[in-house]
Amino acid sequence: MGDTIIVLLLIIVFLVIVLVSRIKIVPQARVYVIERLGAFHAVWNTGPHILIPFIDRIANRVSIKELVADFKPQPVITKDNVTMQIDTVVFFQVTDAKLYTYGVENPIAAIENLTATTLRNIIGDLELDATLTSRDVINTKITAILDQATDRWGIKVNRVELKNILPPREIQDAMEKQMKAERERREKIIQAEGEKKAQILVAEGEKESKILRAEADKQSEILRAEAEKEAMILRADAVKEQKILEATGEAQAIELVQEALAESIVKLNNADPSNSVIALKSLEAFAKAANGRATKIIIPSEIQGIAGLASGLKEIVTSESKPMS
Repeated sequence: MGDTIIVLLLIIVFLVIVLVSRIKIVPQARVYVIERLGAFHAVWNTGPHILIPFIDRIANRVSIKELVADFKPQPVITKDNVTMQIDTVVFFQVTDAKLYTYGVENPIAAIENLTATTLRNIIGDLELDATLTSRDVINTKITAILDQATDRWGIKVNRVELKNILPPREIQDAMEKQMKAERERREKIIQAEGEKKAQILVAEGEKESKILRAEADKQSEILRAEAEKEAMILRADAVKEQKILEATGEAQAIELVQEALAESIVKLNNADPSNSVIALKSLEAFAKAANGRATKIIIPSEIQGIAGLASGLKEIVTSESKPMS
Protein backbone atom coordinates (compact mmCIF):
# COMPACT_ATOMS: atom_id res chain seq x y z
CA MET A 1 0.00 0.00 0.00
CA GLY A 2 2.77 2.45 0.88
CA ASP A 3 4.74 1.57 -2.27
CA THR A 4 1.69 2.30 -4.44
CA ILE A 5 1.28 5.74 -2.91
CA ILE A 6 4.92 6.54 -3.53
CA VAL A 7 4.63 5.49 -7.17
CA LEU A 8 1.52 7.60 -7.63
CA LEU A 9 3.27 10.59 -6.08
CA LEU A 10 6.23 10.12 -8.38
CA ILE A 11 3.95 9.92 -11.40
CA ILE A 12 2.15 13.11 -10.34
CA VAL A 13 5.43 14.93 -9.81
CA PHE A 14 6.67 13.77 -13.23
CA LEU A 15 3.49 14.96 -14.91
CA VAL A 16 3.71 18.33 -13.19
CA ILE A 17 7.33 18.72 -14.27
CA VAL A 18 6.44 17.81 -17.85
CA LEU A 19 3.49 20.23 -17.91
CA VAL A 20 5.57 23.04 -16.46
CA SER A 21 8.35 22.42 -18.94
CA ARG A 22 5.83 22.64 -21.77
CA ILE A 23 4.89 26.21 -20.84
CA LYS A 24 6.88 28.49 -23.19
CA ILE A 25 7.21 32.26 -22.95
CA VAL A 26 8.12 34.03 -26.21
CA PRO A 27 10.31 37.11 -25.49
CA GLN A 28 9.91 40.54 -27.07
CA ALA A 29 11.04 40.94 -30.72
CA ARG A 30 10.99 37.17 -31.33
CA VAL A 31 8.52 34.70 -32.83
CA TYR A 32 8.45 30.90 -32.57
CA VAL A 33 7.54 28.63 -35.47
CA ILE A 34 5.59 25.59 -34.09
CA GLU A 35 5.27 22.22 -35.79
CA ARG A 36 2.69 19.61 -34.78
CA LEU A 37 3.42 16.05 -35.71
CA GLY A 38 6.10 17.26 -38.15
CA ALA A 39 3.91 19.81 -40.00
CA PHE A 40 3.68 23.57 -39.62
CA HIS A 41 1.11 24.46 -36.98
CA ALA A 42 1.40 28.10 -35.88
CA VAL A 43 3.60 31.14 -35.25
CA TRP A 44 3.75 32.22 -31.62
CA ASN A 45 4.21 35.89 -30.88
CA THR A 46 5.34 37.53 -27.64
CA GLY A 47 3.76 36.00 -24.51
CA PRO A 48 3.17 32.62 -22.74
CA HIS A 49 2.16 29.55 -24.72
CA ILE A 50 1.65 25.80 -23.95
CA LEU A 51 3.46 23.22 -26.02
CA ILE A 52 1.71 19.85 -26.14
CA PRO A 53 4.20 17.20 -25.03
CA PHE A 54 5.38 14.67 -27.60
CA ILE A 55 3.16 16.33 -30.29
CA ASP A 56 4.29 19.93 -30.72
CA ARG A 57 7.82 21.21 -31.11
CA ILE A 58 9.52 24.55 -31.73
CA ALA A 59 10.84 24.40 -35.29
CA ASN A 60 12.59 27.80 -35.30
CA ARG A 61 13.13 30.80 -33.07
CA VAL A 62 13.16 33.87 -35.32
CA SER A 63 14.26 37.40 -34.40
CA ILE A 64 12.14 40.12 -35.99
CA LYS A 65 14.64 42.87 -35.20
CA GLU A 66 16.64 44.44 -38.02
CA LEU A 67 19.68 42.30 -38.68
CA VAL A 68 23.06 43.17 -40.18
CA ALA A 69 25.01 40.83 -42.45
CA ASP A 70 28.61 41.84 -43.24
CA PHE A 71 29.80 39.87 -46.26
CA LYS A 72 33.42 39.33 -47.22
CA PRO A 73 34.90 41.14 -50.28
CA GLN A 74 33.74 39.89 -53.65
CA PRO A 75 35.85 40.15 -56.85
CA VAL A 76 34.05 42.15 -59.55
CA ILE A 77 35.09 43.39 -63.00
CA THR A 78 34.19 46.83 -64.29
CA LYS A 79 33.18 47.72 -67.82
CA ASP A 80 36.74 48.80 -68.62
CA ASN A 81 38.14 45.42 -67.40
CA VAL A 82 39.45 46.49 -64.01
CA THR A 83 39.15 43.84 -61.28
CA MET A 84 38.45 45.12 -57.80
CA GLN A 85 37.33 43.79 -54.43
CA ILE A 86 34.06 45.08 -52.94
CA ASP A 87 32.58 44.06 -49.60
CA THR A 88 28.99 44.84 -48.71
CA VAL A 89 26.81 45.23 -45.63
CA VAL A 90 23.14 44.24 -45.84
CA PHE A 91 20.51 45.48 -43.38
CA PHE A 92 17.41 43.28 -43.42
CA GLN A 93 14.44 42.26 -41.27
CA VAL A 94 12.28 39.12 -41.09
CA THR A 95 8.68 39.96 -41.90
CA ASP A 96 7.28 36.41 -42.23
CA ALA A 97 8.72 33.78 -39.89
CA LYS A 98 7.02 30.91 -41.75
CA LEU A 99 8.54 31.84 -45.14
CA TYR A 100 11.87 32.57 -43.47
CA THR A 101 11.85 29.06 -41.94
CA TYR A 102 10.59 27.07 -44.88
CA GLY A 103 11.37 29.31 -47.90
CA VAL A 104 15.14 28.80 -48.10
CA GLU A 105 17.55 26.43 -46.43
CA ASN A 106 20.13 29.06 -45.40
CA PRO A 107 18.75 32.62 -45.70
CA ILE A 108 22.03 34.39 -44.89
CA ALA A 109 24.00 32.40 -47.45
CA ALA A 110 21.23 32.98 -49.99
CA ILE A 111 21.36 36.75 -49.39
CA GLU A 112 25.17 36.74 -49.66
CA ASN A 113 25.17 34.91 -53.00
CA LEU A 114 22.35 37.04 -54.34
CA THR A 115 24.20 40.20 -53.28
CA ALA A 116 27.41 39.04 -55.01
CA THR A 117 25.72 38.21 -58.33
CA THR A 118 23.70 41.44 -58.30
CA LEU A 119 26.82 43.48 -57.52
CA ARG A 120 28.72 41.88 -60.40
CA ASN A 121 25.88 42.69 -62.82
CA ILE A 122 25.70 46.34 -61.74
CA ILE A 123 29.47 46.96 -61.65
CA GLY A 124 29.86 45.27 -65.04
CA ASP A 125 27.89 48.13 -66.61
CA LEU A 126 30.06 50.83 -65.00
CA GLU A 127 33.59 52.02 -65.60
CA LEU A 128 36.14 52.41 -62.79
CA ASP A 129 35.65 56.15 -62.26
CA ALA A 130 31.86 55.79 -62.25
CA THR A 131 32.11 52.92 -59.77
CA LEU A 132 34.18 54.98 -57.36
CA THR A 133 31.86 57.99 -57.56
CA SER A 134 28.44 56.26 -57.76
CA ARG A 135 28.10 54.49 -54.42
CA ASP A 136 24.63 55.87 -53.75
CA VAL A 137 23.38 54.73 -57.15
CA ILE A 138 24.84 51.24 -56.68
CA ASN A 139 23.40 50.98 -53.16
CA THR A 140 19.94 51.95 -54.37
CA LYS A 141 19.98 49.44 -57.25
CA ILE A 142 21.18 46.53 -55.11
CA THR A 143 18.63 47.32 -52.39
CA ALA A 144 15.74 47.34 -54.86
CA ILE A 145 16.82 44.06 -56.49
CA LEU A 146 17.46 42.21 -53.22
CA ASP A 147 14.24 43.44 -51.62
CA GLN A 148 12.22 42.12 -54.52
CA ALA A 149 14.09 38.79 -54.65
CA THR A 150 13.83 38.08 -50.90
CA ASP A 151 10.07 38.67 -50.59
CA ARG A 152 9.40 34.97 -51.10
CA TRP A 153 11.75 34.22 -48.19
CA GLY A 154 9.86 36.46 -45.77
CA ILE A 155 12.76 38.97 -45.67
CA LYS A 156 12.63 42.74 -46.10
CA VAL A 157 15.96 44.27 -47.27
CA ASN A 158 16.07 47.80 -45.89
CA ARG A 159 19.46 48.98 -47.10
CA VAL A 160 22.65 47.78 -48.77
CA GLU A 161 25.94 49.64 -48.36
CA LEU A 162 29.24 49.21 -50.18
CA LYS A 163 31.65 49.04 -47.28
CA ASN A 164 34.95 49.07 -49.17
CA ILE A 165 35.98 49.36 -52.82
CA LEU A 166 39.55 48.12 -53.30
CA PRO A 167 41.00 48.51 -56.82
CA PRO A 168 44.28 46.78 -57.77
CA ARG A 169 47.55 48.08 -56.34
CA GLU A 170 48.74 49.56 -59.64
CA ILE A 171 45.40 51.34 -60.06
CA GLN A 172 45.71 52.74 -56.54
CA ASP A 173 49.23 53.99 -57.31
CA ALA A 174 48.04 55.63 -60.51
CA MET A 175 45.13 57.20 -58.68
CA GLU A 176 47.44 58.50 -55.96
CA LYS A 177 49.72 60.04 -58.59
CA GLN A 178 46.72 61.53 -60.32
CA MET A 179 45.43 62.97 -57.07
CA LYS A 180 48.88 64.35 -56.27
CA ALA A 181 49.08 65.99 -59.69
CA GLU A 182 45.56 67.34 -59.23
CA ARG A 183 46.46 68.79 -55.82
CA GLU A 184 49.60 70.39 -57.26
CA ARG A 185 47.55 71.82 -60.13
CA ARG A 186 44.99 73.24 -57.72
CA GLU A 187 47.78 74.67 -55.58
CA LYS A 188 49.29 76.43 -58.60
CA ILE A 189 45.87 77.71 -59.62
CA ILE A 190 45.24 79.03 -56.11
CA GLN A 191 48.67 80.71 -56.06
CA ALA A 192 48.07 82.24 -59.49
CA GLU A 193 44.66 83.48 -58.42
CA GLY A 194 46.19 84.91 -55.26
CA GLU A 195 48.87 86.74 -57.23
CA LYS A 196 46.26 87.94 -59.71
CA LYS A 197 44.06 89.29 -56.93
CA ALA A 198 47.08 90.94 -55.30
CA GLN A 199 48.02 92.65 -58.57
CA ILE A 200 44.42 93.71 -59.07
CA LEU A 201 44.31 95.16 -55.58
CA VAL A 202 47.60 97.02 -56.13
CA ALA A 203 46.36 98.37 -59.47
CA GLU A 204 43.05 99.41 -57.93
CA GLY A 205 44.94 101.06 -55.08
CA GLU A 206 47.12 103.01 -57.52
CA LYS A 207 44.06 103.92 -59.56
CA GLU A 208 42.19 105.17 -56.51
CA SER A 209 45.32 107.04 -55.38
CA LYS A 210 45.59 108.79 -58.76
CA ILE A 211 41.89 109.58 -58.71
CA LEU A 212 42.19 111.01 -55.22
CA ARG A 213 45.25 113.06 -56.21
CA ALA A 214 43.43 114.34 -59.30
CA GLU A 215 40.41 115.19 -57.18
CA ALA A 216 42.66 116.97 -54.70
CA ASP A 217 44.38 118.95 -57.49
CA LYS A 218 40.98 119.77 -58.98
CA GLN A 219 39.68 120.96 -55.65
CA SER A 220 42.87 122.96 -55.11
CA GLU A 221 42.52 124.63 -58.54
CA ILE A 222 38.85 125.33 -57.87
CA LEU A 223 39.65 126.87 -54.51
CA ARG A 224 42.52 128.89 -56.02
CA ALA A 225 40.27 130.12 -58.85
CA GLU A 226 37.52 130.97 -56.40
CA ALA A 227 40.04 132.85 -54.24
CA GLU A 228 41.36 134.78 -57.25
CA LYS A 229 37.81 135.50 -58.36
CA GLU A 230 36.87 136.80 -54.93
CA ALA A 231 40.09 138.87 -54.86
CA MET A 232 39.30 140.37 -58.28
CA ILE A 233 35.74 141.07 -57.17
CA LEU A 234 37.02 142.75 -54.04
CA ARG A 235 39.55 144.81 -56.07
CA ALA A 236 36.85 145.75 -58.57
CA ASP A 237 34.55 146.71 -55.72
CA ALA A 238 37.34 148.78 -54.19
CA VAL A 239 38.05 150.57 -57.53
CA LYS A 240 34.34 151.03 -58.03
CA GLU A 241 33.96 152.50 -54.57
CA GLN A 242 36.98 154.72 -55.18
CA LYS A 243 35.61 155.99 -58.50
CA ILE A 244 32.20 156.49 -56.92
CA LEU A 245 33.80 158.49 -54.15
CA GLU A 246 35.88 160.50 -56.68
CA ALA A 247 32.87 161.11 -58.88
CA THR A 248 30.85 162.07 -55.82
CA GLY A 249 33.63 164.47 -54.76
CA GLU A 250 33.87 166.00 -58.25
CA ALA A 251 30.11 166.31 -58.41
CA GLN A 252 30.05 167.95 -55.03
CA ALA A 253 32.92 170.27 -56.09
CA ILE A 254 31.12 171.17 -59.32
CA GLU A 255 27.97 171.69 -57.34
CA LEU A 256 29.80 173.95 -54.92
CA VAL A 257 31.38 175.88 -57.80
CA GLN A 258 28.01 176.23 -59.45
CA GLU A 259 26.51 177.30 -56.19
CA ALA A 260 29.34 179.84 -55.73
CA LEU A 261 28.83 181.14 -59.26
CA ALA A 262 25.14 181.30 -58.71
CA GLU A 263 25.66 183.17 -55.47
CA SER A 264 28.11 185.51 -57.17
CA ILE A 265 25.62 186.16 -59.96
CA VAL A 266 22.92 186.75 -57.40
CA LYS A 267 25.14 189.12 -55.51
CA LEU A 268 26.16 190.77 -58.76
CA ASN A 269 22.54 191.21 -59.73
CA ASN A 270 21.76 192.58 -56.32
CA ALA A 271 24.63 195.05 -56.68
CA ASP A 272 23.19 196.27 -60.02
CA PRO A 273 26.55 196.44 -61.84
CA SER A 274 27.23 198.94 -64.59
CA ASN A 275 28.06 197.99 -68.14
CA SER A 276 31.67 198.75 -67.52
CA VAL A 277 31.83 196.17 -64.71
CA ILE A 278 30.07 193.57 -66.88
CA ALA A 279 32.51 194.20 -69.67
CA LEU A 280 35.39 193.77 -67.29
CA LYS A 281 34.04 190.46 -66.05
CA SER A 282 33.66 189.31 -69.63
CA LEU A 283 37.26 190.03 -70.27
CA GLU A 284 38.28 188.03 -67.21
CA ALA A 285 36.26 185.10 -68.44
CA PHE A 286 37.84 185.36 -71.90
CA ALA A 287 41.26 185.41 -70.33
CA LYS A 288 40.55 182.22 -68.44
CA ALA A 289 39.34 180.58 -71.63
CA ALA A 290 42.46 181.67 -73.46
CA ASN A 291 44.66 180.08 -70.79
CA GLY A 292 43.02 176.65 -71.43
CA ARG A 293 44.10 173.84 -73.76
CA ALA A 294 41.91 174.91 -76.69
CA THR A 295 43.85 175.43 -79.97
CA LYS A 296 41.19 177.65 -81.52
CA ILE A 297 39.36 180.58 -79.85
CA ILE A 298 36.47 182.33 -81.53
CA ILE A 299 36.14 185.87 -80.19
CA PRO A 300 32.59 187.17 -80.34
CA SER A 301 31.95 190.66 -81.70
CA GLU A 302 30.65 191.65 -78.32
CA ILE A 303 34.02 190.87 -76.80
CA GLN A 304 35.76 193.00 -79.39
CA GLY A 305 33.53 195.94 -78.51
CA ILE A 306 34.15 195.32 -74.92
CA ALA A 307 37.88 195.36 -75.54
CA GLY A 308 37.58 198.80 -77.09
CA LEU A 309 35.51 199.88 -74.17
CA ALA A 310 38.12 198.60 -71.81
CA SER A 311 40.87 200.65 -73.44
CA GLY A 312 38.63 203.68 -73.29
CA LEU A 313 38.03 203.08 -69.62
CA LYS A 314 41.75 202.76 -69.11
CA GLU A 315 42.35 206.16 -70.67
CA ILE A 316 39.65 207.73 -68.59
CA VAL A 317 41.06 206.27 -65.42
CA THR A 318 44.54 207.41 -66.41
CA SER A 319 43.42 210.95 -67.17
CA GLU A 320 41.53 211.17 -63.94
CA SER A 321 44.50 210.00 -61.98
CA LYS A 322 46.73 212.88 -63.32
CA PRO A 323 46.78 216.03 -61.21
CA MET A 324 45.15 219.07 -62.70
CA SER A 325 47.49 221.86 -63.74
